[in-house]
Amino acid sequence: MNPALELASAAFHLTDQHPRVRRVFEFAHERHAGQRRDVDGAPFVTHPLEVASILSEHNYPDHVVAAGLLHDVLEKSDTDPAELEARFGVPVASLVMAVTDDPAIGDDGERRAALRLQVAQAGDEAAAIFAADKISKAREMRDKARRGALDGDSLARLEHYQESSEMLEELLPGRPLIAELMREMRALTRQR
Repeated sequence: MNPALELASAAFHLTDQHPRVRRVFEFAHERHAGQRRDVDGAPFVTHPLEVASILSEHNYPDHVVAAGLLHDVLEKSDTDPAELEARFGVPVASLVMAVTDDPAIGDDGERRAALRLQVAQAGDEAAAIFAADKISKAREMRDKARRGALDGDSLARLEHYQESSEMLEELLPGRPLIAELMREMRALTRQR
């Protein structure tokens, strides 16, 4: 299928189920314009759209789905927290900030550890967004692994995903979202 049609179809499906997130999708699409995913060259916005769709499938409310759509805009665009708050409200902006890593921490391992701690302290909704992100990223990494061996950066990210999964399993035990994450991680580990 045509990637543009897949993106349009996924966006339509999500905004049909959550009409209040339509303007959030338009904003995310605008802010990620021109960005591409490393693994397959698809428009980057397909990743936050998948994260939001996973949250929707697990019956999270609109503000969580909206934050899932926006979870990468602070890291990957010139958007700042004040703009998110002004456009989409404190609950959405707070969740996005909770799942955004601190660029002032130079060491990747330290930055990822700090992010896990930040998410753990931010509550269940932030943890759900983080889990949906890891589900999407594990799927991307499986695609990458199918195309060849994982490089050092991918292996470091895989370690972060493993540690994140363990943390999330403790934070949200028994949740179907976490069961889905654990299935994806097992499949990725077997494929690696």
